[in-house]
Amino acid sequence: MQRRRRRAVVLLRKLLTCAICVIALMALLSVHIHVPVFPSSKVPDLADPYKLPTVTQQHEIKYQILSTEQSWTQELAPPHPHLSQAPLPSRKLDVASGHSDFIKLWKPPPNRNFGPCVEPSSNYTSPPESRGFLLVHTNGGLNQMRAGICDMVAVARIINATLVVPELDKRSFWQDSSNFSDVFDEDHFINSLANDVKVIKMLPKELKTAARAVKHFRSWSGMDYYQGEIASMWDDYQIIRAAKSDSRLANNNLPPDIQQLRCRACYEALRFAPQIEAMGKLLVDRMRSYGSYIALHLRYEKDMLAFSGCTHDLSPAEADELRTIRENTAYWKVKDIDSMEQRSKGYCPLTPKEVGIFLTALGYPSNTPIYIAAGEIYGGDARMADLQSRYPMIMSKEKLASVEELEPFVNHASQMAALDYIVSVESDVFIPSYSGNMARAVEGHRRFLGHRKTVSPDRKVLVRLFDKIELGTLKEGRSLSNKIIEVHKRR
Repeated sequence: MQRRRRRAVVLLRKLLTCAICVIALMALLSVHIHVPVFPSSKVPDLADPYKLPTVTQQHEIKYQILSTEQSWTQELAPPHPHLSQAPLPSRKLDVASGHSDFIKLWKPPPNRNFGPCVEPSSNYTSPPESRGFLLVHTNGGLNQMRAGICDMVAVARIINATLVVPELDKRSFWQDSSNFSDVFDEDHFINSLANDVKVIKMLPKELKTAARAVKHFRSWSGMDYYQGEIASMWDDYQIIRAAKSDSRLANNNLPPDIQQLRCRACYEALRFAPQIEAMGKLLVDRMRSYGSYIALHLRYEKDMLAFSGCTHDLSPAEADELRTIRENTAYWKVKDIDSMEQRSKGYCPLTPKEVGIFLTALGYPSNTPIYIAAGEIYGGDARMADLQSRYPMIMSKEKLASVEELEPFVNHASQMAALDYIVSVESDVFIPSYSGNMARAVEGHRRFLGHRKTVSPDRKVLVRLFDKIELGTLKEGRSLSNKIIEVHKRR
């Protein structure tokens, strides 16, 4: 009897042990099977539900979006109903990592109780009687023109002028023939500023041949300059034409109502044209299908390299080509540039290879979706090879949309830049490789919309580390990562 009991106990122990092992094995297999991860070896094909619609479908969607007034800058979120909510990091990448350091990579910074400040004061009045008409010729690329337009709205208010819808720059490096209404929503611009400045689409016919003063407004000027020297010109002229728009108004020491007007002009009045907003939203949705994404403003284009004189890692033939462009561009004043000195001072954009090292050191895994917000990268696919090998899921508007879908925009640099602007503002993390006009504009807009995360590379520090890697005195790994993370804790 005792022997039978012992055998029964032994058999029961074995059954329990087997059951525990089976349960443990099933749990382990379940974790491995159900955690969604992106393949690191190749970029997956887009699933049909995320395909951008055909041209006909896009036409229908565009007007559907317009009819519901739900553009990327209008998704309701009190206290400012025109603002879109900050994007929440997708779980696709977070679950795959499962630790706090990874979550920190996507976490927005604290707002420290700062928020948008656009509402006029109680003393703000409707625009006074106009003394004349202000014509504006903007200059530069999209974001330089955008900032200039906001300043000219404020200037029109200061000098009691009726603002004629600004003329976009058609003579810059990009040779873009776009008019204001091709890039921005003209009617919305006029209507949204009705309580600030009178804006009209064109001069009255009877004034087409009237005498006008063409004036280069002094850079970074304050209220005294415009209320004195410029406003006094109304005594002799009905029309003042601003020959340039960039950097004409001081950043600081202006009345709060003027500063708030600049903000309203920038973040409320200057809405992109409906067709651009519709395509931009579709590109954002397409990127969102991959999960949390980085928008990388990779300013490694021919015009940037030629202007800055940055030729690190380029061939002699490429350096000569860039120098020739710089010498032949009349309005670029500096011709003789020391490339090594520029780079050592942090004045050069990071190369695609350097960006790859930087992202890896910060801790972003190889399956991170990255949107390249840029024009044609100088050197093409060969120059992108190292970055592409580290981060296979590199996307761009050209990859996310078909040739037919981009056809309305493709020959217009400002409109293509506007698409990049939208995808960048709506990204989970924005990283510019150079602190130019777009980098500052997007960072500011993201801050305005709720302190969305932007990482600004310290290029001066980084190039020293990258040079050590090239010399073989420093290797990629934990040591380099710690150095880069420490430097960028507050950037």
